[in-house]
Amino acid sequence: MTQTNPAQAFVPLKLANRSLGFQALAVVIGTMFLAVSSWISVPMIPVPITMQTFAVTMVGALYGWRLGGITVVAWLLQSFIGLPVLAEGMPGQLAFAGPTAGYLFAFPVVAAMVGYLAERGFTRNPFSSAVVMLMGNALCLAVGGLWLAGLFGFDVAWASGVAPFILGGVLKSALAAAMLEALRRSGIRLS
Repeated sequence: MTQTNPAQAFVPLKLANRSLGFQALAVVIGTMFLAVSSWISVPMIPVPITMQTFAVTMVGALYGWRLGGITVVAWLLQSFIGLPVLAEGMPGQLAFAGPTAGYLFAFPVVAAMVGYLAERGFTRNPFSSAVVMLMGNALCLAVGGLWLAGLFGFDVAWASGVAPFILGGVLKSALAAAMLEALRRSGIRLS
């Protein structure tokens, strides 16, 4: 994976070039996308499988590192004040103190990392996009797994909070890379 000129980066929405009002609207739309993606859920114990990581990585890649991170933080704040925006409509205070907290704390970092790499041209082709998305999913699993290990021990964390989600992370990374490639091929440039 070679770094390209930031001018050649593929951040199709180019929100950093927009007005503050447009950026605020993008944050609202992004939080709605994150909420809907969270509601697509397969119940598992202790952590459900959702499309949250797909949405978090897409927000990062589409919005860039700053606004992507801000959007994810805004979504988490919505949950914290009680809006049902997380998986299974879980109230924020419980989510931030329970088994899912590590994953939630990782989400803004993942969005910012993916956005940072997108802004530097690492999402210009399907292969490098997939690698970037895999890195985001791996970071989320690592932080979430460490949190679970602190609560339940390493063996339980691996068996119930990391291993079952690896294949899903790979599939969601491939889907996100395919979506970015479809956007790139469509010629979407909103700047």
